[in-house]
Amino acid sequence: MTDSILPLRSALFLPASNPRAIDKARGLAADAVILDLEDAVAPEAKHAAREAAVAAVNAGGFRATTVVVRANALDTEWGAADLAALAASRADAVLVPKIAIAGDVELYNAELAAARPAMRLWVMIETCRAIAELQPIADMAARTRLAAMVVGTNDLALELRARPAADRAGLAPFLALAVAAARASGIAVLDGVCNDFTDLDRFAAECAQGRALGFDGKSLIHPAQVEPCNAAFSPDGDEVARAKAIVAAFADPANAGRGAIRVEGRMVERLHLAEAERVLAMAAGWTGSA
Repeated sequence: MTDSILPLRSALFLPASNPRAIDKARGLAADAVILDLEDAVAPEAKHAAREAAVAAVNAGGFRATTVVVRANALDTEWGAADLAALAASRADAVLVPKIAIAGDVELYNAELAAARPAMRLWVMIETCRAIAELQPIADMAARTRLAAMVVGTNDLALELRARPAADRAGLAPFLALAVAAARASGIAVLDGVCNDFTDLDRFAAECAQGRALGFDGKSLIHPAQVEPCNAAFSPDGDEVARAKAIVAAFADPANAGRGAIRVEGRMVERLHLAEAERVLAMAAGWTGSA
């Protein structure tokens, strides 16, 4: 399964064990909400959280276009039951943690065999082994439900023993590799969370970095991050205007059959036309007009 034009600029994590957080999330402008059964839920609350997550996704009513549940890993005592319950739910996608190799994707995909065809599989990329296996993992999209990768920057940084830095210099090469693997396989890819939700300047810098690297969007941990994230990962006015100019230029009969033309003083090729059409489709879908 490959990605669609559905926006994934912002994906907000919230604990499935917190009913107030779920109720609030229904009205938020995040493109995706991720009800978490894993890190955000204490062991003694796992069973109740699973029931709450299934009830929430089945009830619907979320403003987000994509509602996801993050399951516990299959090698935990909760993982198999999580996957079984979610396969029977109305969740749009199931996010699974700590994928290491392509075979892990196959294993989780098999656990969702009974799910409705539209249900997608998202995977967390948060280990050194996964970084070494990025392209084989992403390539599983061709024969599984895999539709997105989410980089778990916290766990990855710990395993790398990378020093925390505002510019995330120690992580940047691995972030770029994740984007390249996702693009090669036609799936979505989301940047990791920014832990300090009170520092919106740092958050803005991470969004700008993620956008520059090519991420579709970013995973979030606080509602205050939603609006600035959407703005950072949306096409701006200049991008839309340039995209319109490229589409119009290639549509000109005078340029029929030409592979490269000049637009606004720059040479552009047909690969730029495809990207321009994508930008306009996103702008139309997200704002209601091209």
